[in-house]
Amino acid sequence: MPEKPHNFWQELKRRKVFRVIAMYAAAAYVIIELSNNIVEPLNLPDWTPTMIIVLLIIGFPFAVIFSWIFDVTPKGIQKTKPAKVNREKEAVSKPAQRKLKVSDIIIAVLLIAVIILVYPKIFKRDNLEQLRSKGKISIAVMPFQNMTNDTTWNVWQEGIQNELITSLTNSEELKVRQTETINNLLQGKDLVNYASITPSIASNISQKLEANIFIYGTIKQAGGTIRVNAQLVDSKTEEIFKSFEINGQAREEMIFQVIDSLKREVRDFLIINKLVSELPVEFRNYSVSNNPGAYRYFIYGNQAFHERNYPTARNWYQQALEADSNFTAAEGWIAISYGNQGLYEEAKKWCLRIYRKRDLMPIRLKIMTDWLYANYFETTEEEIKHIKQALKIDEQSPMYQYILGYCYNKLDQYDKAIPEFEKTIELYDKVGVKPPWIYSYTELGIAYHETGEYRREKKLYKRAEKDFPGDPLLLNRQTILALSTGKTRAADEYIEKYISALKENSASDADIASDLGSVYWDAGLFDEAEEYYHQALSLEPENPLIINDFAYLLIDNDLNIKEGLELIEKALELSPDNYLYLDTKGWGLYKQGKYQEAHDILQKSWDLRMGNAIYNHEAFLHLEAAKKAVADQKSE
Repeated sequence: MPEKPHNFWQELKRRKVFRVIAMYAAAAYVIIELSNNIVEPLNLPDWTPTMIIVLLIIGFPFAVIFSWIFDVTPKGIQKTKPAKVNREKEAVSKPAQRKLKVSDIIIAVLLIAVIILVYPKIFKRDNLEQLRSKGKISIAVMPFQNMTNDTTWNVWQEGIQNELITSLTNSEELKVRQTETINNLLQGKDLVNYASITPSIASNISQKLEANIFIYGTIKQAGGTIRVNAQLVDSKTEEIFKSFEINGQAREEMIFQVIDSLKREVRDFLIINKLVSELPVEFRNYSVSNNPGAYRYFIYGNQAFHERNYPTARNWYQQALEADSNFTAAEGWIAISYGNQGLYEEAKKWCLRIYRKRDLMPIRLKIMTDWLYANYFETTEEEIKHIKQALKIDEQSPMYQYILGYCYNKLDQYDKAIPEFEKTIELYDKVGVKPPWIYSYTELGIAYHETGEYRREKKLYKRAEKDFPGDPLLLNRQTILALSTGKTRAADEYIEKYISALKENSASDADIASDLGSVYWDAGLFDEAEEYYHQALSLEPENPLIINDFAYLLIDNDLNIKEGLELIEKALELSPDNYLYLDTKGWGLYKQGKYQEAHDILQKSWDLRMGNAIYNHEAFLHLEAAKKAVADQKSE
């Protein structure tokens, strides 16, 4: 091997190593792209592209080594001569004009293939979503072409153009080029008449006006019917985004009805598509309405929903329904917002309201309605069944992935929940947006915590801090993690921030003490948890929720079952038929071995729960344990 770096570099060039690397890289790229495109049509396993990439990586060093040792010559593959021998050979040989080699052809073909594959990804800007991402959609409306052979309709060539421009100009979401500017440019084209306008000419005019969409249309007549056609076209590629066809009576006094219908359809399509782009990605596929006002209220509702301001969200959703009474998605989110507040009676009413309409819904909305019904009236296993069905239709929906992970968390199946939540975040990353709410992080954090994945949990929260700085729920989970891992200094800092955040949300001192008791409980520090619950009770001794939480801490963790039962009796005096308090009492009696009495109370709790709330897996397991214990006693 040459001793000097310069000589070594020259030797690499002489042995065509760089040429081989370039050919290998280009070929690898083509192979990877082709593999991604053939996996689905050929029903190949999902891991096929990954395997191909691994094999290509493994093959790379071998390609480099072989390119150093061997060379492709007209006489076949031969071992490359040493540099000294090669120079001697070159000294005696006559200079010859360089001939086109097979390798040159291969490189050219590979280069062309790479350009074909790469160009659309880098330079293509031909769909409505991409145009919208630049800001307002800009539009140029061409004069409509009179194709009726009746000159009385000529006036409506510019008439329809003017009406559309006026209508679209009134929208804040659109930028519309004006009639005079458009028609002056058309006159400079020396057109015989407007019928001479071709899509190519319209595209050229539109680009000069820096409009990314143009509207191109015709007026036709068949017997007593007048037909106006219009197309929304990409100015650069001439791709048709949407076509419209409006029919009316072939009488001039009726043309305004046709124009009004066309204006409404074009305007609504453009504005609704603009509004849809403002929705979080998980809402876009089943938020069905043809009313721009309803869509706008729906967006406002989603913003409030993700801020966990459920009353405000419901108010906006109600306004969306007033604008469009058939906006079923808004009804669904009203039901969910009630449920998220624990207002299950109202949530179930709204759920049943849309469930009755399910047979008239598109398949995606129908499946999600079935999921919502399962959430409020059936079991978590039924929820999972419907969500998996939804994922078969759209495996790229982060919302479906999140719900599936959340269902697994509710069943304490954290190992199954983790990949679903991770996929949720990956999908948001893929479209370049942050998750719409903190739960995408905290629910994954819970799954990591319960499986002992503390490092991954900590890393996740660091990322969450960037998207949701100061969120009380995030601070809650960070405090639990710090306490669980013995990071007392960090825990103290988080607690201070957590208390401050709770106070900003108008939490009482008793609520704050109770929340801190829950934090220490989740961290497994029961002595500290008891202290905070005692503090909370000293501040609000008649608060049944605090009493129940404290009682359940003592009972479920076998700290002091007798004291827990005494406490829960006090809560039941304040609210005798509360299913939560009955479940706590029944579980305490079970722990004392009073199985029949425990069973009766747990059954009563369960019946009340299913009538007034939703399925809870922990309560279900309590009842099942009591049933088994009673059955075992009877069999002895």
